[in-house]
Amino acid sequence: MIDLRTLREDPDAVRASQRARGEDPALVDALLSADERRRSAVSRADSLRAEQKQLGKRVGRVSGDERAALLAKAKELAAEVKAAEAEQNEAEAAFVEAHRRVSNVVEEGAPPGGEDDYVVLRNEGDVPEFDFEPRDHLELGERLGAIDMERGAKVAGARFYFLTGVGAQLELALLNLAMQQAVAAGFTMMVPPVLVRPDVMEGTGFLGAHASEVYRLRDDDLYLVGTSEVPLAGYHSGEILDLSAGPRRYAGWSSCFRREAGSYGKDVRGIIRVHQFNKVEMFSYCRPEEAHDEHLRLLAWEEEMLAKVELPYRVIDVAAGDLGASAARKYDCEAWVPSQGAYREVTSTSNCTTFQARRLSVRYRDADGRPQVAATLNGTLATTRWIVAILENHQRADGSVRVPEALRPFLGGREVLEPVAR
Repeated sequence: MIDLRTLREDPDAVRASQRARGEDPALVDALLSADERRRSAVSRADSLRAEQKQLGKRVGRVSGDERAALLAKAKELAAEVKAAEAEQNEAEAAFVEAHRRVSNVVEEGAPPGGEDDYVVLRNEGDVPEFDFEPRDHLELGERLGAIDMERGAKVAGARFYFLTGVGAQLELALLNLAMQQAVAAGFTMMVPPVLVRPDVMEGTGFLGAHASEVYRLRDDDLYLVGTSEVPLAGYHSGEILDLSAGPRRYAGWSSCFRREAGSYGKDVRGIIRVHQFNKVEMFSYCRPEEAHDEHLRLLAWEEEMLAKVELPYRVIDVAAGDLGASAARKYDCEAWVPSQGAYREVTSTSNCTTFQARRLSVRYRDADGRPQVAATLNGTLATTRWIVAILENHQRADGSVRVPEALRPFLGGREVLEPVAR
């Protein structure tokens, strides 16, 4: 949820943020109205309760007709208090609903517009030039005995798959390399639950516009996570953190699940857009004034990983209309995919400022010891989709694939993945 102080002091900034996202600025006025109604209802109920308390004290000190009159007045006042409290509860509920409908305020400098209005910040690495027709990752994966889509569909349905043999080894190598880097950078390694309660999923902002993407277990009232950002955000919910030594950082390794609702047949070939995958996700809690710099640090760690696996990539500044509700700013790294002649997203890092922490009640103490809302940030460090770019960019004419040097220790020193006999 957005900071009410920002809403009250600079509603125009919140309206401008809504317009940049392509969302309705009238939601800001609805929230202002709901806030005013709530504050008025609270004030009235408090005033009546105070009056009722004073009247109760007077009743105990009088007798006779005066007492009878005061008791009659007390009865009327009790009815007024009951009505005022009902109005307060209704106003509180309406306020919470209005508050949740307003997305995070976009960070200054983020590009306005929609999905295609991103800004390319830089390109890194050399796009490979082949003297043969490059194969796509699925053909390569099948030749290597690394990917089995057919049996994945037989067992679980469309967009499920088996990683087999060197495919499974390659994924573990990639994720282990990511965890090794994260731990060396001071992150605490985490293997979180992949099922979370509704309040945690809602608190991270995934039950709004993208609720259709989330798998729900209705019998248990639990949700399967699409990223370990969700359980890591909930890890310190309701707590006051000690951030005096700097940001608190976690790296979560988990399976992730996405329904891919509304993808309308996009990327149905191979493992680019699937229902289940594995990922190492960075997550940081910090003071709000540190969040901008922390965001750039997360991006730098993502780029360090991409350099280790020797992938050409570009960094884009995602447009406001393509941000999730919780994000104030997001940078994506997109790796080159030769078979498509295009860059495709492999990492994403978002600065969620205080939006998630306010919903989840994650706080820290300022220099004066007063509790303040923390900021949260997240970023992908490695995920199954990277296999697509690794296979395609490092392929050779005979269908073999060169193993990036940084991954070799995790693959028993293997330098090349060779096609297997069929």
